[in-house]
Amino acid sequence: MGKVYNISKNVGLGLLVLGVSAAVTIIGLSIAYDKQRAKTQGKPGDEASTGSTSIPPTTPFTPKDPWDYYRLPDSLVPLTYNVTLWPRLKPDADNMYIFTGHSSVVFRCKKETDLILIHANNLNFTMYGGNHAKLSGRGEAAAPAIRSTWLVVRTQYLVVQLSSKLAVGKSYELYTEFRGELADDLEGFYRSEYMDDGVKKVLATSQMQATYARKAFPCFDEPAMKANFSVTIIHERNTIALSNGKEIESIRENVTVTVTTFEPTPKMSTYILAFVVCEFSYIQSNSSNLLIRIWARRKALNDGQGNYALTITGAILQFYERYYNATYPLSKSDQIALPDFNAGAMENWGLVTYRETALLYDSNLSSTGNKERVATVISHELAHMWFGNLVTLQWWNDLWLNEGFASYVEYLGVDYVEPTWNIKDYIILYDVQKVFAIDALASSHPLSCKEEEVNMPAQISEMFNAISYNKGAAVLRMLSEFLSEPVFAKGLSSYLNEFAYNNTVHTDLWGHLQQVCQNLHVPCTVHDIMNRWTLQMGFPVVTINTTTGGVSQKHFLLDPDSKVDRLSQFNLFTYLYWLFFFCQALSVMNRAQIIDDAFNLARAKIIPTALALRTTEYLSKERDYIPWASALRNLQYYILMFDRTEVYGPLQAYLKKQIKPLFENFEILTANWTKTPIEHTDQYNQIKAVWVACRTGVESCRKQVSSWFRQWMGSPDHNPIPSDLKATVYCSAISLGGVEEWDFAWKMFQKASLASEASRLRSAMACTKTPWLLNRYLEYTLDPNKIRKQDATSTIQSIANNVIGMPLAWNFVRAKWSYIFQQ
Repeated sequence: MGKVYNISKNVGLGLLVLGVSAAVTIIGLSIAYDKQRAKTQGKPGDEASTGSTSIPPTTPFTPKDPWDYYRLPDSLVPLTYNVTLWPRLKPDADNMYIFTGHSSVVFRCKKETDLILIHANNLNFTMYGGNHAKLSGRGEAAAPAIRSTWLVVRTQYLVVQLSSKLAVGKSYELYTEFRGELADDLEGFYRSEYMDDGVKKVLATSQMQATYARKAFPCFDEPAMKANFSVTIIHERNTIALSNGKEIESIRENVTVTVTTFEPTPKMSTYILAFVVCEFSYIQSNSSNLLIRIWARRKALNDGQGNYALTITGAILQFYERYYNATYPLSKSDQIALPDFNAGAMENWGLVTYRETALLYDSNLSSTGNKERVATVISHELAHMWFGNLVTLQWWNDLWLNEGFASYVEYLGVDYVEPTWNIKDYIILYDVQKVFAIDALASSHPLSCKEEEVNMPAQISEMFNAISYNKGAAVLRMLSEFLSEPVFAKGLSSYLNEFAYNNTVHTDLWGHLQQVCQNLHVPCTVHDIMNRWTLQMGFPVVTINTTTGGVSQKHFLLDPDSKVDRLSQFNLFTYLYWLFFFCQALSVMNRAQIIDDAFNLARAKIIPTALALRTTEYLSKERDYIPWASALRNLQYYILMFDRTEVYGPLQAYLKKQIKPLFENFEILTANWTKTPIEHTDQYNQIKAVWVACRTGVESCRKQVSSWFRQWMGSPDHNPIPSDLKATVYCSAISLGGVEEWDFAWKMFQKASLASEASRLRSAMACTKTPWLLNRYLEYTLDPNKIRKQDATSTIQSIANNVIGMPLAWNFVRAKWSYIFQQ
């Protein structure tokens, strides 16, 4: 949450006077900022009492036995699984949704042991002679008798204690039968509910990453424990079943159920296993003899919402086959849009699961941003089919390489299918600048860490963050630019082909890149260069003394007074030959980067705030999207600081003066909003223009958005608002309006059949300035019949982004924390 800054009356009045001209306003704002920052730094002992009760220290748990450790021992390795699951899509007599199943895993003994540890979480087992499992030998191996079995809740194990030791090199089979809850918690094997023509429908689906496969069946649930999976799903006759492999047999056992068996998977990790049972339909194509299907609600497909995804999927897969120089390793590629899904998407091998907003696109109703999101997410997930699925990280401490790589090459895949977008330029906004603000904090962390630092499921979940995704992408892009894209791709191909169906650590990739760049004049190894970017947090600020020619660098921190607890093993971030100098006219990306760098340097007290603000003086003449987006993101920091102070007026006046020419430019370019700009970046920039113009009080903007929204309210079946501007217009109109506008938006939200439209309305309703409406909306987030669980957190965040909603959201989260945390 952003701090609330209060300044003195004298400073505020002075700034109001200084607000007559843009240049003077900049100086005034910088003075107010520096004074207020100094006032709010505080001194030791100045901390106000929070009124909270101190919590006594707890005794840390000390592991003693093998089942006390979160990591599996290396004594056993799985070979094959046979898994049968039967989800019940109707509640039982106790009003619970459940699934039943049985599973057998064949494993080989690598080290002599009398103990079997296998992951299992929230499963109720059928007992055999007082034991949770049955063990048998394979081939000539004789299975020891089971002495006892028990479940360990903390480390999520089923423990099987044997009467004698397993023989090294021999294989054994462990069989279990179990029952679990088909809950709506979005983890493991879970249920999702949606309405179809007023009728509630229930489907079963899965999310195994990172540690949730163990909630579906007992398994060795670590990424290095790869095996082949044979899956059978029992399901109601009016439903279809999907898994990673192609359906090879479907038998009607009786009048109520069908048994569907799938081809065995390649050797793969548990976290990319997937199951779905639903009543969905599909559209398909056979690109290069590969079956490609898009699955979704029937109405969504009938409305053409899956057509764009189907069109680009085959092309992106072919691009990656050439880029990696490796054939797509499966016989089909299914992609399915789910009503309830916690992540944006998941790269399950052969059955990629998505939120509806990440896969479905309506050419008549969706915006340019929706289209770009669909293309980008599909490209990201398909990149994982090789990098992550075929070759997999050894352990979650190297998650950044998996996600950072996909976050980088997703731009290449999208650029291939949509070359006019110039999408590769956007990495500056979406990844580089975004993560600069996070990696410049003392609380940041290195891309990679030691295995022993990431053990518990909660610690694994913490690795899925902006450092892994955005910094990972930025660093790999830097490496690719340095080596050149052809050399980088050649090294990737070598790496993927050597380690196919196996696991690696990040240094394995450096080794293969080093092999292919022997002819480049690089003064040190790829390994040495990249260690400085992956094994220490942060990035450098480089200072050049123009008088002496001296060059120095140090760790850049937004707060130079903060303390970094994590020590670095390196003296330098990188070698000075990484510096580049641009003498030609500044490009769009350079203009954006200068603005972003200036504001970051100002926040770190390296340059005056006034100097950073002066980089925005030219914006009244700027027409490109990327510099505007960079400037507005940085100015948002000042808006958050001053939105409750007397300084806010001059700041708004300055922004209004800078944005008005851009707004008027788009009025002309779009023939008064009747045409869509041709260029992709212009389509985005008009959104910024309308948003800021309405927010800063450009009267023609406010009249236009209010008129559009009123027209829609008068004729709900005919929305006159341009698709690209809907999110901005909805928010602005609801902000300017009252209860009537909010209630209309809620009604249209409930009726929306397009997921992206529902998402726009859900975010826009957080823009109201009426406190009781915001409080009511916060209460709605606790009711999954009003706001889906997957959307509750983002809805609260949207309300918190509203200056009026910020304290309301904070009080709400504190009051409801126990419930929110449990859900």
